[in-house]
Formats: sequence, structure tokens, C-alpha cells
Amino acid sequence: MRPVIIDKVRIFDGTAMLGPGAVEFADGVITRVLTEPAAGASSSASASADVIDGTGSTLLPGLIDAHTHVFGAESNLELALAFGVTTELDMFMGPPELTRALCTAAGQRADLADMRSSGLVASAPGGHPGHAMPLLPTVAGPDEADAFVAARQAEGAHFIKIIVDDGGNHGMSLPALDRATVTALADAARRRGLLTVAHVSAGWSARLALDSGVDMLTHLPLEAPLDDAFVSRTADEKRVAIPTLAMLEASAPETSSRSRTGRALADDPRIVAYLPDHARTAIAEGHEGLCVEKASPEHHFTHALASVARLHRAGVPVLAGTDTNYRPDRACPVVHGASLHTELALLVEAGLTPAEALTAATSAPAAHFGLSDRGVIAPGRRADLVLVEGDPTQDITRTRSIEAIWRGGVRFDRAAYRARTAS
Repeated sequence: MRPVIIDKVRIFDGTAMLGPGAVEFADGVITRVLTEPAAGASSSASASADVIDGTGSTLLPGLIDAHTHVFGAESNLELALAFGVTTELDMFMGPPELTRALCTAAGQRADLADMRSSGLVASAPGGHPGHAMPLLPTVAGPDEADAFVAARQAEGAHFIKIIVDDGGNHGMSLPALDRATVTALADAARRRGLLTVAHVSAGWSARLALDSGVDMLTHLPLEAPLDDAFVSRTADEKRVAIPTLAMLEASAPETSSRSRTGRALADDPRIVAYLPDHARTAIAEGHEGLCVEKASPEHHFTHALASVARLHRAGVPVLAGTDTNYRPDRACPVVHGASLHTELALLVEAGLTPAEALTAATSAPAAHFGLSDRGVIAPGRRADLVLVEGDPTQDITRTRSIEAIWRGGVRFDRAAYRARTAS
């Protein structure tokens, strides 16, 4: 395969805009990044490589969605890739043999987003989500934590997902893991070199997860913003937040003061042109798979935005994750790939700069999940790349204006995907 050079292009390397330059990659790996004022493809290099003129465009690292649910569907990973998401971090999937098989396939195939998964989640007997899944392994107390983590690691889990949820947001009162059990799970995972990610449903569960020593919190309370003491502790203890604003916005009660950013995707021609019909309908009208099914009067999406602003100002790493749990037979309005562009816009609304939002979807999740081969445009890194029209560090919605996508140096045939699956 001939090397590829993207020339005369703005380069966002995962943390900052480097300015116009050239990026060369071959055999799936970035080989050169030139950013000097006179940088460009030399005539000798041009003769032996395929050169793409990037004038007016920006080259980004492949996007990483730090919270998804793939449900074993290859079509979800293809849909993700069609919108520039080259890696998904799946937060609950089973059975284990299916999870392993899909992770293996995603690692080998250039027509799917790559994937890492927690596999099966840790939850209380009779709790969320096990009350509806009687075969799901549960953790009855601290004494069972070590065996649970060992079993998940043996099944191939890349990290451990812990559910701290009493079912209140779904109109139920369910058993939840207590602090001693969550602490034991976090300790067991740490001994085995695995990260822990805690699903939190409200302020009480966020505090319990923080007290228990988990590495990352995913979701944010809707009933009130996180207070200063919580935010300071989160920063001081070097925890990480995955807010899933796209899911929280879709789940919170709608108000007259702001329209839903996520629903608007269904009217954006840059998005709709590459959406299968069911995905477009799900974005516009779907109500399945939300994290709140029984809202309370104090639930407001602005509380989540305020919490992100406070966490970010305090220096807490904020990662872009959507919590998409869409599939063709499940009309979740947060869909693979497309909804990460909603997440980026909502992070900017919360107070991140566009460049910081891009970092939250590239180098930051790569760093915090130990994906040292991706997330950055630099020699030696995977050639997971997205070329977009314009400058998304000035207008974050420019990430939707995709001109080309490469996964492991292989160009994704977006036109063929559109012709095969989209409206």
C-alpha cells in the first residue's frame, strides 16, 4: 500500500492546533508530521505517495466515544465509523463469548470502529439492571468482589463497570451496591491493573462512588449541580468524569428555555445524509433506552451543564462519551457516531473551548484508558484520522463536515456506506 500524505492541512494533534503542515502515514501508522512554515510534501515524497490537498481543512485524530453500548451489533460499529468515531468504549455487553468475538473482529477490520468493553457489569442482586436480567452475575457483598473482578478479567474485560443505582430514575426502588462492596470492587480491580468506571444516577450515588475510590464516574446528577466540596475532592483525588451529556439532555425534561441539541441532528444535512432511516427517526422521535424514565420536578439538564463547568474549571479530566444504546430495533435518540457530535457541542455549551472538547474526544480518553497507540497525531501512532472541512477549533460543529476517515490507515468508503444504508 502506497504511503498517503495529507498536505497543506491544519493539524489538531489531540491537544492543540499545530498550524498548516503535512501528515504522512503508511502501513497503518503515522510516519511524519511536518508543521514548519515551509512544510509540505517534497517532490520526491509526492512521487512515491498518494497526496491529498488539505487546503481549508483540518486533520483530527480519530474520535473516541468513551461510553457506548454496542449490543453485539457490527452495524453499530460501522455506523460509528461513518461519523469519524474510530474507537468505542463499550460499557456493558454480554454474553462474554460474543463480547470477545466482536472485540476481536473490531480490532482486525478496518470497516468497523475499534472497540474495548467492560463486559458484564457489577450490580446488586435484584438491582439495576439485574432485576430484568436474572442470569446476570451480581455482587452480594464485599466478600464476592474479588471473584467477580477475577471472572470478568478472565472473560477479557478491559475495565470494570460498577452500577451504583437504586432504580429511582426508572420509577423503582431497587437494592443498590453499598460503599463497602464498591470499595472492594475498586480495590480488586486495582490489584489486577483494571480501571473502574462507576455508573451514577444521582447525587447520593456519585458521592458513594467517590468515597469508594473508583477511577471514573459516568453520568451526572440531574437533580442539582455537583457542589464545590465534591468537585474539589474529585480534582484532588485525580478522578475522571464521563458526563454523557447527550444522554442526559435526551433524558431530562424538555424546557422552553433551550431546544434539544441532540434532536437537531435529525435536521442537519451533514448528519442525515449518512444515517440509516431508523437511526434518523430515533434521533428525531425516539424515547427508548433513556437513563431517566420517571423524571422528578428537580431534574434539569442545566444542572448537568453546570456540573461539567465546575469539574472542568477545577481541572478534572472530562471525557466525551454519549451512552448511546441505539440499535436498529431500539429507538434510542442517542445513536452511535452521530451523537458524539452532539456531545462535543454540549461540552462547548458547558464551557469547554472547542479545542478542549476535541481533546475530550481524542487524546484524553486515549490517555486515561491506556490506549497509547491512538488519540494523537504523532509519528508512531495509529493512522486513525478524520479530515473535516473548516476549523472545528473555531466552530465545533465543523466536526460534522467530514471529508475523509481513515482507520488504521485504511480509508473508510463513506460514499459506499451512504449508498448502502442511508436515506
